[in-house]
Amino acid sequence: MDRSGRRVLLMVSASGTFLGCFLTGISFYLKAQGLFLEWVPTLALSGILVYIGAYSIGMGPVPWVVMSEIFSINMKAIGGSLVTLVSWLGSFAISYSFSFLMHWTSAGTFFMFSTASLITILFVARLVPETKGRTLEEIQDSLNSRR
Repeated sequence: MDRSGRRVLLMVSASGTFLGCFLTGISFYLKAQGLFLEWVPTLALSGILVYIGAYSIGMGPVPWVVMSEIFSINMKAIGGSLVTLVSWLGSFAISYSFSFLMHWTSAGTFFMFSTASLITILFVARLVPETKGRTLEEIQDSLNSRR
């Protein structure tokens, strides 16, 4: 994380989660259409493995590190608590709705998740500051200069 930087890891990770979800969505689409059925299991497994690997290198651990570096000392407790609450609520919503979405459209579910990963790439590129090797004051200045 210290070698490559937080933003790079987030961008690579979001790109990988996009690819993983997209491959899994394609596998469900091909299965529903009855096309290339011999490739469907391999494609689904590949998509899931790409997603797991990509999530593990960036989207899983990096937001927690960035959160600890981005909040000022007097806001760390409140900001960290709020971010954790939003994270858990989002995880609950995704876990709860996944079954319903899969019954509605299996391929579409993963295409929606891949779209969310694309939006994440744009979000990181535009709004997330690089915190590697920077002091809290430098990070705060870069956040304030974006306004």
